[in-house]
Amino acid sequence: MRHRLPRELLPDTAAVGRDGRLSVGGVDVLDLVEEHGTPLFVYDEAHLRARCREAVTAFGEGVAYGSKAFLCTAMARLVHEEGMRIDVATGGELHVALAAGVPPERIVLHGNNKSLDELRTAHALGVRVVVDSFDELARLQALHDDDGLVTRVMVRVTPGVEAHTHEYVMTGQVDSKFGLGLASGEAGRAVEQAQLHPAFDLVGVHAHIGSQIFQLRSFEKAVDILAGFVAPLGLEELCLGGGLGVPYVEGEAAPSITEWADVLHAACKAAGITAHVTVEPGRAIAATAGMTLYRVGTIKEIPDVRIYVSVDGGMSDNPRPVLYGSGYETFLPRSTLADRPRTVTVVGKHCESGDIVVRDGRVPADLAVGDVLCTPVTGAYGHSMASNYNKVPRPPVVFAADGHARVVVRRETLDDLLRLDT
Repeated sequence: MRHRLPRELLPDTAAVGRDGRLSVGGVDVLDLVEEHGTPLFVYDEAHLRARCREAVTAFGEGVAYGSKAFLCTAMARLVHEEGMRIDVATGGELHVALAAGVPPERIVLHGNNKSLDELRTAHALGVRVVVDSFDELARLQALHDDDGLVTRVMVRVTPGVEAHTHEYVMTGQVDSKFGLGLASGEAGRAVEQAQLHPAFDLVGVHAHIGSQIFQLRSFEKAVDILAGFVAPLGLEELCLGGGLGVPYVEGEAAPSITEWADVLHAACKAAGITAHVTVEPGRAIAATAGMTLYRVGTIKEIPDVRIYVSVDGGMSDNPRPVLYGSGYETFLPRSTLADRPRTVTVVGKHCESGDIVVRDGRVPADLAVGDVLCTPVTGAYGHSMASNYNKVPRPPVVFAADGHARVVVRRETLDDLLRLDT
């Protein structure tokens, strides 16, 4: 079999020259490697903007970018420019969004264990808060008692839906650290408290059932279960969270943001829900827009067992394979659409046998030490989950558009690794 790289796994503006070299945003990828080194995150800025615009068109005002997928100040500015709110889950993410100039009223604060300091900041600035527990309600009430300010809130409801995805990213089932249970009556009690207490302006209900979901039926089930609770409340907004999956490997397919919207709107209409429906896509915005470029340092063949291809990154820039067993494709951007008859295991440079980037990667027969190897669809949960394990500096992030590239996150230096030492 030829095993050529599926085109749909590349960013929107990806183009392959007659010589087989890949460009993104009108910029040659290998030229970017020569300038910025490896590992390197490269994003197609036009792709990011197109997905933001699709989300705004499909869902209208209130649709928010799930920033945990990928966040830096440039990304926060981009999604704000394209009309999206920004969903943040920690004080750190909130700080980045504010530093990017995003108005507080365009930010939504999530999290199952918001600290008093995080809530105090959101409360003082007018950031919307998705309440996740009675403890948070009590903290916000105490803040109101101090200053009289009212917090706009939504109540996060756990609907009891087990989405078809990895157990570590399921969030809507009854046994979850997130939200207030619908079946137990806790969600109803929280809504009543938020409606009655002067500390709150209750604007809606929130429910999120998980991540990397391909089957839209899971979302329809959530709507069916929520309908009897949400419809009588007459609130202005129902947010059904994020979770829309994306294809990572050959043979996978996922609904578009527009198809997701069509299903959700139809399900809500059929269920008698009149609230404005919003969502919080993250992966669906960022994943396919980004790719990671590595340099091959070692090729080690164990006869009749496996071929190990070691690259200069690994679990420090993409922990998803270690955490979830996630699969990726591999290719050489010097010969992007070449046949890939050779099966190898791409591994990182870390002191772990489990430091696997791609377990069964396909590459051209002439793969050699020194080649630049690319893993596509790494725009979500690569940079955002990166670490300094083994004291490896984190890679830079480059946005490419209209024939130009700009560094939006610089490469960490060895001195950066010492910056917090005392």
